[in-house]
Amino acid sequence: MVRALVSTILALVTATFVTAQTAPITAIRAGRLIDPDTGTSTPNAIVLIEGTRIRAVGAGVTIPANATVIDLSSLSVMPGVFDMHAHLCMTVNQQRDAGNYFYTTLRDPDSMRAVQGVANARAMLEAGFTSVRDIGNEGNYACVSVSRGIQQGLIAGPAMVTAGRIIAPYGGQFHLQPDKRALGEPEYFYADTQDEMRKAVRENIHFGAGVIKIVVDDQRYIYSVDDIRFIKAEAAAAGVKLAAHAWTPAGVHNAAEAAVDSIEHGQAAKDEDLALMKKNGVVLVGTDYLALGGDRAVWIDRLKRAQRIGVTMAYGTDVIDAVPGQTRGTESMRGIEPWIEAGIPAPVLLRAMTTNAAKLMGTEKQRGAIAVGLAADIIAMPGNPLEDATALKKVSFVMKDGTVIKK
Repeated sequence: MVRALVSTILALVTATFVTAQTAPITAIRAGRLIDPDTGTSTPNAIVLIEGTRIRAVGAGVTIPANATVIDLSSLSVMPGVFDMHAHLCMTVNQQRDAGNYFYTTLRDPDSMRAVQGVANARAMLEAGFTSVRDIGNEGNYACVSVSRGIQQGLIAGPAMVTAGRIIAPYGGQFHLQPDKRALGEPEYFYADTQDEMRKAVRENIHFGAGVIKIVVDDQRYIYSVDDIRFIKAEAAAAGVKLAAHAWTPAGVHNAAEAAVDSIEHGQAAKDEDLALMKKNGVVLVGTDYLALGGDRAVWIDRLKRAQRIGVTMAYGTDVIDAVPGQTRGTESMRGIEPWIEAGIPAPVLLRAMTTNAAKLMGTEKQRGAIAVGLAADIIAMPGNPLEDATALKKVSFVMKDGTVIKK
């Protein structure tokens, strides 16, 4: 019996060893390897990938004889980028919905929204977004299912963290009618007492949310600093971060004082509240893409002030509309345009799209850089994005977890 047990153990060890040894080896020849964290580049570097992970990086890396070689020697190579404010399970049909996403939530069932999420996830990945934080507006956890499908290899898409149902004071971002009170659910989880807040956080986490999203304002009544601190503590106890939609000066102030993990939008932020965000370590996910649709000067001015004051920023777009001739991915990449217009240096933008975003998402030990041990999430493009950020619009190669998605 002992001999049989030893034989079984040896067989298992051998099988594991063989599997490890037979993981596919891929070598990428990079014309210019971009490090967004330091804002530097290395010419003629090699990225060696074993299975899903990066095994070696550098100009002097030896390529094994059995490696598959991908020649990107005419391109800039960098880690895949992040969109930290996405709504993949919502596609607003402007003509049908009169530009109002409340109508979209009434007309598209969750089953259709999950289908939209699958298509939008693929489009995001093909545009170079290898990680996405989906920040709610997913109906009854439609994007949780999309995320699980990606994790299980059933569909192609970016690494995702999803928020589930957005937690908000009664009404959320909608104006309801007394005889149609239920129309705002399950889009929002209304929570006005501490018991309701605790229940909302716990239900979201139970059903698969990896981040908690709250709407601080948008009604005449808004969450107080104490309300927000309570929600943050409840989320943090489960190891989950808190993102706060803040559209008004009062909303921004309360969220900044409560030291949420990120403030979404914040276009009305005053300088003193931007300074408070910096002091409290609050990341600004400015959704500056919205500058392209109106109030451009307001968004650009806030972006300039946040950069001047030194607020940590992570790239997020808030794209929800179906735009003719564009995919969800190409439209999300248009969010770089306000950054360029505001004069934000290209290296700062790249850090917002990679290093800063990965830390906010909590995946910096898995993704967000081309480094040994991290997931092989890699994109490439002509031009040098450290000098000209518009190069990001021309991504011609995408790899996710060691698998080539676009070549």
